[in-house]
Amino acid sequence: MSCDRQYLCIDLKSFYASVECVERQLDPMTTRLVVADPTRTEKTICLAVSPALKALGVRNRCRVFEIPKGIDYLMAPPRMALYIQRSADIYEVYLRHIAPEDIHVYSIDEAFLDVTDYLALYGCTARELGERIRADVVASTGIPATCGLGPNLYLAKVALDITAKHSPGFFGELDEHRYRAELWNHQPITDFWRVGEGTARRLAEMGIHNMGQLAMSPTEPIYQAFGIDAEILIDHAWGFEPVTIADIKGYRGKSHSLSAGQVLGCDYDFEGGLLIAKEMADQLALELVESGQVARAISLSVGYRATQEERAAAGSRGGGYALRWGAVTASGTRSFTTHTSSSEIIRHEVEQLFYEVADPKRPIHRLSLALGDVVRDDHEGIQMDLFADPAKLEREHRRLQAVNAVRQKFGKNAMLRAMDLLPDATARERNQQIGGHRSGE
Repeated sequence: MSCDRQYLCIDLKSFYASVECVERQLDPMTTRLVVADPTRTEKTICLAVSPALKALGVRNRCRVFEIPKGIDYLMAPPRMALYIQRSADIYEVYLRHIAPEDIHVYSIDEAFLDVTDYLALYGCTARELGERIRADVVASTGIPATCGLGPNLYLAKVALDITAKHSPGFFGELDEHRYRAELWNHQPITDFWRVGEGTARRLAEMGIHNMGQLAMSPTEPIYQAFGIDAEILIDHAWGFEPVTIADIKGYRGKSHSLSAGQVLGCDYDFEGGLLIAKEMADQLALELVESGQVARAISLSVGYRATQEERAAAGSRGGGYALRWGAVTASGTRSFTTHTSSSEIIRHEVEQLFYEVADPKRPIHRLSLALGDVVRDDHEGIQMDLFADPAKLEREHRRLQAVNAVRQKFGKNAMLRAMDLLPDATARERNQQIGGHRSGE
């Protein structure tokens, strides 16, 4: 179980909000600030809430209208490009202490570090090294950090999420024995890594409300309810986690995909939804060419704004998701005759798929596309299409390469299709975003 290892899990506190505070020369721990787009409605989600606001009961990732009216605060528009740069700056801080092969970047604001082989080098304990790295992050960037320490990745993460975030020193430490003694009765069970609302609901139906009960329960009903995922749940209930950072670094998936999706700012009719789907198909084709990859299949998912009757029916089945918009979806998949990165082929298949899947009578609220079986364009075993014109495909490929070169040098909006200029098009706006949020550039 790799119990002789020592892992740190470092989280940057309210990362986006802390970056905005530092940029304004304000204290991230005492400033009341939310990161949210003021150009959107009050229903927009706050991407980050500063610790001072959380202390007043404002929950993370709430909507703007949910912030109590009597609280004064600053609102900072998202600047995703800046946050990515600050995340890279902090990664450089980690590299001052730990080699890249012993670092796993879990998200933009969280990373795992295997410090086992560095303790003799630095002549300190794992906790002392964690405090040293955390202090270096604060000194170098001004961003406060929280740290968890454990003998495996799971316990390090739980030490961070449950123990450290409620500790005055923002440092938590667990081993298997402390985990069972201190956290087996902890509730809610959703505080534990990889236990979401759906998992918690299914466990509750079996009378399981905490990790101690999960560890002591018969395993057969758990396997029947969760299948292979039951093994992960049971291991985590006992504080076990066999996967190491070396395992993660060495993992190679059997298949790859490339996807794009967006929640539309307003409901679109059938023709408007088709336009957005074609724009997204073009963007995926450009990404394929830029990365030197090709795909064999395309999947489309269309989400509609649920009616009150549909939400009530889902709610009666215990589906909390029914309160969200776009709960009703339709989807479909089509395969290409061979692997391709042709925007013309991909756009054509998406259009045909859209006509098959989308309901012309319902307003469309969200769309997502996914390219499947994505491989390198020089991958062995790719078959040629006997009915395609190789010269035509080569000309299109060079054209897409030229478009990518222009966009890389002058910006994504430097070269657009005519359809991107239509009133319902979103490509120009999306090109100025990162992950669906304003880039700040």
